[in-house]
Amino acid sequence: MSGIHCEVHGHGQGRPLVMLHGWAMHSGIWREFARQLAERRQVICLDLPGHGRSAPIANFEMPAIVEALLAAIPLPSFDLLGWSLGATVAIDMAAVCPDRVRCLTLLAGNPRFVREPGWPGVKPEVLDSFAELLGNDAKQTLQRFLGLQVQGLPHAKALLQQLKHSVAECDAPDFAALQGGLRILKLHDARDKLAALKLPIRVIQGDKDTLVPVATAAALRDLQPALQIQVLPGAGHTPFLSHPQALVDILLGDG
Repeated sequence: MSGIHCEVHGHGQGRPLVMLHGWAMHSGIWREFARQLAERRQVICLDLPGHGRSAPIANFEMPAIVEALLAAIPLPSFDLLGWSLGATVAIDMAAVCPDRVRCLTLLAGNPRFVREPGWPGVKPEVLDSFAELLGNDAKQTLQRFLGLQVQGLPHAKALLQQLKHSVAECDAPDFAALQGGLRILKLHDARDKLAALKLPIRVIQGDKDTLVPVATAAALRDLQPALQIQVLPGAGHTPFLSHPQALVDILLGDG
């Protein structure tokens, strides 16, 4: 047993789609969205190590995360979707096992999460402040992070309540997993790996995303001219909550 929790939706019809959630979250956050996709796809949602119902690993670092997740997927090949931190992990999974990952979708994701000269991203101070606050008040830190996901959206309050309700289904990840995830978001750089991939890649972003700026799309195309980019107008960092039907149409090939 890998210790990785899986939720499977659908009964094998269509190409299987594996989905990875973001920092401090778990698969429950997009259960309803996954069920919509499962009308035509088999959808496998994984909890990252130490998140949700997955067992922790000794070191929450990228090679160990990738190894644990790949071992938990009982399929020779699959499409892979990663959201936020999950998108960063998904790039590395595709790089490690290009023979298994048939198509890669980055949802509100970025191979280099932090802003630097010539690269759009989140200010490093944002992640530093989360890391500092985490040691003092983990619960308050997570609440603030949830607020950032929907900041500036018309129905932010309702979306935030929906997100909080889903997240509360499981205990928060342990401190080591939370700190490890922030460290990956701050330091990990998968741009070279993304540029080297030879499989179909799709990027889906919201133009109101406060964590992954929409300007990332152009920067990503410089890395991978063949990748497909779709921007959802009015969407923030959680388009599976705010724009589920538009996202379902894209992922099922109808949009």
